[in-house]
Amino acid sequence: MPGSKNYFSTDFTLGILGGGQLGKMLLYETRKWDVRTKVLDPSAEAPARLACNEFVQGDLMDYDTVLAFGQGLDVLTIEIENVNARALEDLEAQGVRVYPQPRALRVIQNKATQKLFYADHGIPTAPFTRFAYTSEIADSLANGGLSLPFVWKSARFGYDGQGVKIVRSMADLKGLPNVECIAETLVPFINELAVIVARNPQGEVRTYPVVEMEFHPEANQVEYVLCPARIPDAVAKKARDTALKVSENLEQVGLLAVELFRTKNDEILVNEIAPRPHNSGHFSIEGSYTNQFEQHLRAVLGLPLGQTDNKVATVMVNLVGAPGFTGPVEYKGIEKILELPGVCPHIYGKRETRPFRKMGHVTIADASLDRARETAGRVKEIIQVQSNTDKT
Repeated sequence: MPGSKNYFSTDFTLGILGGGQLGKMLLYETRKWDVRTKVLDPSAEAPARLACNEFVQGDLMDYDTVLAFGQGLDVLTIEIENVNARALEDLEAQGVRVYPQPRALRVIQNKATQKLFYADHGIPTAPFTRFAYTSEIADSLANGGLSLPFVWKSARFGYDGQGVKIVRSMADLKGLPNVECIAETLVPFINELAVIVARNPQGEVRTYPVVEMEFHPEANQVEYVLCPARIPDAVAKKARDTALKVSENLEQVGLLAVELFRTKNDEILVNEIAPRPHNSGHFSIEGSYTNQFEQHLRAVLGLPLGQTDNKVATVMVNLVGAPGFTGPVEYKGIEKILELPGVCPHIYGKRETRPFRKMGHVTIADASLDRARETAGRVKEIIQVQSNTDKT
């Protein structure tokens, strides 16, 4: 029965596929509770390698590696969705509790399958066309089956702004990989929002407040996250209800991050989902009664879910590698940002920087959201993630 196991200070072992910054922050919580952990990551320098009880270096997409890693685990979870789902299915059949469940992971791993899931369950999303190969798009444009502009998305392995491109002309198709993909109608949205939903095996569900995301125009990745979102209560309710509908139909255990578009008519459309702790939930470390990493741990262990209300308004700033710099990382300006009120930096432990690589984040907590956003802008101006080698 979920929840009946003695997880704390025992030989119970939680496995985590992926040892990046999300795994590292999840381990803060397992250390707090003294839950034994085992982590698999392809990099010998993975940020999570130091905080787990056992670290294994290996390919997350390799069937034999993942199957062997999962032997003897009590519960297995993920911090990245690009993992071998077939191995997880076989581990589940052997009695390992795998959360999120492999069936839900298969839906999410492929953006085309994800979009079809929305259509099948009446979940609002932007219109799209599925293609087996990118090369088929030119014929569809020529024959009137598709029109410009649209958003091209690789069906698999897109991450942190990669695998996504706005196509405004035929020239924009050049250089795109010839892979399974979707062409999605370009939505004229006024806000990009997100909601984190938590679900445990007993069916208990909690949602975090709606956050507002501001994206970097060049890197196509989140630059700021504001909580609570600066939207009317009715729009916030619609966003949370839409996220809950996705979770209810998927029935995944753990966290589900639901990214949303808000149109000028206050329509809410689902953009993408991720079945794990998410960049849009980092505000919760300082801002919520229960942060997203503790909540994910509670969910996958079958424990009661924690309170999701905000303690204080928060703005998160992503720290990414400065354009033009590749090499050993150097953080310039940290001392100056620590002089600002409410500032809390999180450094992920990646030794090498490159343009737009996520290297950390800074949370600003304040009684005033507007003041927190102003401070966030100052943080962004002050701190620079560069390399101590020559600029490339």
